[in-house]
Amino acid sequence: MTPRSETSPPPRSGDAAVVDLLRVDGALSIGALSKALGVTATAVRQRLERLMRHGFVTRQAQGGRRGRPAHVYSLTDSGRRVGGDNFRDLALVLWREIRGVRDLEVRRGLLGRIGSSLAAMHRADVAGGTVADRLAGVAEILRRREIACSVEAPPSGGLPVLTSYVCPYPDLAEQDRGICAAERTMIEELVGSPVALSECRLDGGSCCRFAVAPAGMAAVGDGQPLQTIP
Repeated sequence: MTPRSETSPPPRSGDAAVVDLLRVDGALSIGALSKALGVTATAVRQRLERLMRHGFVTRQAQGGRRGRPAHVYSLTDSGRRVGGDNFRDLALVLWREIRGVRDLEVRRGLLGRIGSSLAAMHRADVAGGTVADRLAGVAEILRRREIACSVEAPPSGGLPVLTSYVCPYPDLAEQDRGICAAERTMIEELVGSPVALSECRLDGGSCCRFAVAPAGMAAVGDGQPLQTIP
């Protein structure tokens, strides 16, 4: 079974009930799951297929009647971790600590390293010979994180723009827009070209736009103090 990708989506609400049962009982057949959940075997099979595609569940054959193998289903290591990866509170605490760093250069360095680390997580998923191709790969990563976005090229044939309609880190961004700088760094490293945050929801915009800038042009906001929300 292929291991779950870093960007694989979490189980749907119905699938989560299957995960919870397997977490408690170890390994169950479709019949046992159907009875426990009060749904049809077909519905259980569909849920299991989704969970197996994402690497949360594995199937093992057992001896059945008249030589027909029966199957039981159990959680993979990734499946056992589902439900235990809510790092929201920890992320907020760590972000407050970063905001508390008084040395501006040190704080910028930390944000740059965060952006670079985010890029390293997704580098293998971004390919293409052009900036537009690589930006499209970044957009696909965001969509897998359930962030609505699009990539557009200006009518004049200029450089492409990535538009994000949902903030990936709303709780963090409301405290300090330094997370926007980290996200921009991630996109720059994945695209391989300077990127400017030309529009931001924190400034009253309807979306966040990351515009690929011509080579040699500094990104908007570079060299400016980090702005905070009171």
